[in-house]
Amino acid sequence: MRFVVIIPARYASTRFPGKPLATIGGKPVIQHVYEQAKKVIADVYVATDDIRIFDAVRDFGGRAVMTSKSHRTGTDRCFDALQKLGGDYDVVINIQGDEPFIDPLQIMKLMGCFDNEETDIATLVKPFPADTDISEIENPNSPKVVINQKRQAIFFSRSVIPYIRSVDRCEWSKYHVFYKHIGIYAYRSEVLARITRMVQTPLEMAESLEQLRWIENGLCIQTAETDIETCGIDTEVDLEKARRIWREKK
Repeated sequence: MRFVVIIPARYASTRFPGKPLATIGGKPVIQHVYEQAKKVIADVYVATDDIRIFDAVRDFGGRAVMTSKSHRTGTDRCFDALQKLGGDYDVVINIQGDEPFIDPLQIMKLMGCFDNEETDIATLVKPFPADTDISEIENPNSPKVVINQKRQAIFFSRSVIPYIRSVDRCEWSKYHVFYKHIGIYAYRSEVLARITRMVQTPLEMAESLEQLRWIENGLCIQTAETDIETCGIDTEVDLEKARRIWREKK
């Protein structure tokens, strides 16, 4: 199968404008993401709507594609870039432009999901340890995933599901494995084209999670488990944390 990585990156983030160009160890965040992806896949592109990001990628020797400023999601931006690139790619891997420490093994796990012909979309999940405080699992900014016996996602929620009956809430993590969603996706190319044409669905609008639209439309989301914690950058506090991690890795 032919895989391509597309990294959507926009400048005008509400919480942290310009974050793809913030530096860690003297390199922009977007360069760290790009170089991690290149360790696994030859074809890697940054999809952006801002000439500053486009020029920065070109400056470090990367490949970039200019896309529309009107896209609501990174998924839409990925499809725009795919159309501009052409190429006979079977699967598109969407890695967010604020994930400087994406691990090559995580990318390989996504790729492996497509050995199953049922897979339309692949994503990663990480189990919460049994000693996790319930407040961490309850964090609505950390979506959870419910999976079936085939390891396919059947629901995503900002709430804690399932409800563990007859057990004190503080003990729930000891009685059930809850899964945190790691927001990295891969799509068959024809599926990516389909989902960008789908209208918003009731569950998606309720939870503000676009992957629920895909489930409501009957697509198969295969999950792969990772024990590696990602470090996405949404704020300047996150950036300082990422800089500390980078220094510790040296």
